[in-house]
Amino acid sequence: MPDKNSSNRPGQMARQFALATELPFLLVGGVLGGGFLGFLLDHWLKTRPWGMLILGAVGFFAGVRQVIVRASQGEDSDGNGNPKS
Repeated sequence: MPDKNSSNRPGQMARQFALATELPFLLVGGVLGGGFLGFLLDHWLKTRPWGMLILGAVGFFAGVRQVIVRASQGEDSDGNGNPKS
């Protein structure tokens, strides 16, 4: 009898590839978003470079958190979007 997971192999590989290409964008997007908001805040408050550094770091940690959440969601499903039993 064929393994149930063997029929889902191509779909599972595609999901893993999509997740692997998404994760760097989440990380870089957090840093760029936080840094840009910090840059605007610095420009408005004349506090260069502190706002950009602080909000860039906050964006980095938010990006890392999103990467961890998305990676753990990928491990918790059975390949069809259903939680593992």
